This record gives sequence, C-alpha cells and structure tokens, in this order.
Amino acid sequence: MATAVETEAMRRAITLAARGLGATSPNPVVGSVILDTAGQVVGEGWHQRAGGPHAEVHALRAAGERARGGTAVVTLEPCNHTGRTGPCAQALIEAGIARVVYAVADPTPDATGGAATLAATGIDVEGGPLMEEAARGNEVWLTSVREQRPFVLWKYAATLDGRIAAADGTSRWISSPESRADVHRLRAEADAVVVGSGTLRADDPHLAVRGVQGDFTQPLRVVVDTNAKVTRDARVLDDAAPTLIAVAVDADTRHLPETVITRLPRAERGLAVPDLLADLHARGVRSVLLEGGPTLAGGFVAAGAVDKVVGYLAPALLGAGSAALAESGITTIGEALRLDVTEFVTIGPDLRITAYPRPIRPASTEEN
Repeated sequence: MATAVETEAMRRAITLAARGLGATSPNPVVGSVILDTAGQVVGEGWHQRAGGPHAEVHALRAAGERARGGTAVVTLEPCNHTGRTGPCAQALIEAGIARVVYAVADPTPDATGGAATLAATGIDVEGGPLMEEAARGNEVWLTSVREQRPFVLWKYAATLDGRIAAADGTSRWISSPESRADVHRLRAEADAVVVGSGTLRADDPHLAVRGVQGDFTQPLRVVVDTNAKVTRDARVLDDAAPTLIAVAVDADTRHLPETVITRLPRAERGLAVPDLLADLHARGVRSVLLEGGPTLAGGFVAAGAVDKVVGYLAPALLGAGSAALAESGITTIGEALRLDVTEFVTIGPDLRITAYPRPIRPASTEEN
C-alpha cells in the first residue's frame, strides 16, 4: 500500500502532468516525482512534448545519483517499448530505483508490461494510488486509446435562460472577456477545434489560439460544411493555423484549395459524426473542442460523442433566441442526458460549469 508520502508525491505528479496539456499529443500527459531513500523529493519531471524525453527521464535527470535506492512515483505505468525514445522501465532499472508507484496501467498493447519488467528485476512495484484522479487528468489520451476516436469537449456560452443568441441572431458578446480568454486556453489544450457551417456564416470565427502563454501547438481548425458553402475569404482559411473543411463526397469544392478538403459520406442529415471523428483520429487528432452551434452540438450528443461539457453562463436573460442545444434525439424527460458536475468557477461576472455525461445504464429487465 502506498505511503502518505508517496500519495502526496503522486498528487504532485498529477499536477506536473497537466503542464504538458496541448503539447504532448498523440502521447499521454505524464508526471513523475523521485523520492530518495529518506522519502525526500529529489527530482521532478513531466512529458513536455511528443518525441521528447518522458516524465521519468526528466525526473531521473533532476535526481541524479540521489535516485539510487529511491522510489519513482509516476502517473502512468512506465512504458516498456522503444519508440522515438527508449523504454522508461529500463531507464528506471539503470538508475537503481528500488520501488515504483504508478497510478494508471498503460492500456496500449505496445507500451504495456513496464510493471512486469520492473518486478522481474526485483523492483518493488505498486499500481493504483490516486488512479481515478490521474485517469481524469489523462482523459483525452485514455479515451482515444480505448474508443479509437478523439475525446470531445463541448463548450458553449449562454445566458442564464439558456440562449446562445438573441431573437435577431446577434450573439456577440454573451460571455465576458474573461470567459472568452479562458476559451483560448481550452483551444490551446485541444488538437482540433470544430464548428459547423452555420457558425461560420453567422460569426466568421478565426478559431486560432490568441493570448495564451506557454508551449502549445495551434489546433487544427475544422469546419463541418456538408455542401462546401464556405467562401475563400473566410478567416479560418488564413495561415494562422491549419484548417480542414469536411464536406460531402459529391460537394462542389472548385472554389476552395483541395489541400483543406476532406470528403465524407452523406448521412441522413449532413455528415455523420462517427465518420468525422474517425477521419480526425486517422489524422492524429486525439482531442476535439466542439465550438459549433446548437445543430452540430445536437448531432454530437445524438451520436453519444460528447465526453465533457464546459458551459459559460452569463448573468443575462434574453427570453427568446437560439437554445444551446438543438435536436439530439431526446424526446422525453426520461431520455435526458444527465450530467455529473465536477466544478463551479466564477470567471469575471460569468459562471463556468464543468460536467461529464453519466454513463447510460441499460433498462432493468427484472420482472415484477
């Protein structure tokens, strides 16, 4: 069983791992803390960028010889394969680590087995401490591995009565400057930002990250535009960030650069969300920030493809206008998509709510 010192070190490792958000995709975010034989922290590290040294290597370098005989605390089971970097399990063995504590087992077939490799050399290995907390911090990567599609965070801004636009269609600005700045942080942590053609026509959004400090990669700007109505002067077609326009296979795209086009089969209404997500996953996209309007959001909800919701509620009332969510296959209160709220935060005058859809449980088959 992990000691109190090791548990506290794991909590610190989870915090360190979060520093890699937006820079490690398609790899996981990982944090590591090295304790010496007396239980003192002598090294810390996190996975900073895909292709660069892993968290354990950074932490071991910081610890130096003080790591020998000590404990490595890691948010994810140390990898057991050679990719662009060597296996972390071997690095821990060579450093003379005597004990390894990790939170989440690695589910990938090529990297798993690090714990067994460590144990085979006589290292004391324990998995599981703060597993749920560490898994939540790595929710993007774990979802992409297990579901073979990107993790989807749906973000919207609305008034307290749930309107995202007024009756005349105006929507700028419902939320505060502080909330809008926070959205740029969400963009910086995502691999792709997705909107629909309606949002493009109404707002002509730029979708690139602005005003965010630190190391991140500009996300892929994705427009779901079944009939290719986007014009060449749309702001998403500048060179501030890469862009992808998802259109139907038979759409006329002669007015657009072919390099920004991906063609998908037509569905009953527009393009099928699973096809879009499969296309993005094949391109290396592991996280999607859904910023589209109510129609696109409804399509994602109907497809069961919303993993997290972040809503910015402004202290204002409109009484009429567009609701945040349109047709999503929900017709009765019993079918409502229930959410588990994990955070309430005030940002400027607004309230930011973070929530996760509850797992859908099958109806009871018990007989009365």
